[in-house]
Parts: sequence; structure tokens; C-alpha cells
Amino acid sequence: MANRLLPFRQYNEHDVVNLFSLDTSSLTLANMRHDSNGAWDSGVIVKITNGDMTQAPVVDGASQLQSYLGKTDYPHVGGNAYQEVPLKVDVADGAADVPFGITLRQTIAFDENGEKLLYYKQKLLELQGVLPGEAVPVLTKGLITVASAGIAGSPAAGDKVYAGTGANSGKFSTNSGNAEVGIVVATGDRADIGTNPDYFSTDGTTGAYCVIKIDL
Repeated sequence: MANRLLPFRQYNEHDVVNLFSLDTSSLTLANMRHDSNGAWDSGVIVKITNGDMTQAPVVDGASQLQSYLGKTDYPHVGGNAYQEVPLKVDVADGAADVPFGITLRQTIAFDENGEKLLYYKQKLLELQGVLPGEAVPVLTKGLITVASAGIAGSPAAGDKVYAGTGANSGKFSTNSGNAEVGIVVATGDRADIGTNPDYFSTDGTTGAYCVIKIDL
């Protein structure tokens, strides 16, 4: 599941930035599904890659986002254009990048059945997602609960956490050589509550999580 964040969170809306969309230029839209994991997940530490506000918010015809609309080049018919937020964020590498914040929603093109969410806005909302090209809310300060899928290592309460690097880019890490992003205030494991499977468990066997205070 592409949601690394669990429900408990505390933050001020003034600390949420709604100006940037996820950079999908290196991603495959077909892989951006609710039941898959990647840069499009919620709970990903991101960096700013494009802050040029003079760009036109329309994708050219060669873009994969334009093709997401379907066939748009019928003759003698008014042209369709996929609107896109031109400011961009992408996964941050804690060793080389300056972390900007954490995505609060997943950026997905398809649901778990392969249905295009462009035409199923109600389910998109239920999945706490935004479409590719739409602004994804980025949290810069507050409390969030991160599932083990978004954490590299096993930090304990009181430990500082850092932006991951390499294969763990975008995750919270215990590697103190990387950029610091916050502190763990509590930990737990939802799988320890009982024998029934937990919807929020990462892999069906563990529901480990950390409550993290971020300040970026």
C-alpha cells in the first residue's frame, strides 16, 4: 500500500505547503498504483526540484501525463490539455539534498484494480491520494505516525531521525551522517494488540510504527 502514514497526526495547516506536485518524469504511470510502493507514496521525505513559477501549467503533447487523458489528437475536435502544477518535488537523498518536508498524500494514477483514478474521484479521495500533476500537500512541521515501510532501521523513543540515502531515500533513517529531520516521540506495534490482521500492518505480519516530530 502506498500510504506510509498512519491516521494519528497533529499539525497546524499553516505548516502544510500546497504549491508543489510530484515530479513524475522518471516514473512510470502504470506503476503508480495504490497497491504499489515507490516515490509516489505518502510519508515520503521530499526535496524541491523546480521552483520556477513562470512556467505555464499545461503539459505538452509528448508528456506521459498528457497521454493519461487518453487519445487527445482527434482531427477537427477542440484540443484537450492536462493541467499540471509546474513547481516540483522529488524524493530527497539525505546525504546530498536539503529535505523540504513530508508528503501527506499519495500521488497515484490507478487503484489496486488498475482502474484510472482520473475518472473515479470519489475513490481517489477515499485513498487519500492526488492525481499525477496535482499539488501534493507537504508537511514541514508537526507530529506524524510513520509505518515501518517508511523507516530504515529501528529508532527508539527519544532518538533523532534523519533522511535516508541510496535505496532508503525518502525514508526516515537512523543514519546520523544524513540531514536531520526530527525526533521519535513514541513507538509501537499494532500487530501486538491482538490476533486479528491489522489493516495498517506493513506486510501482513507487523504493524510497527513510530510517532515522529518533524521540524523542517
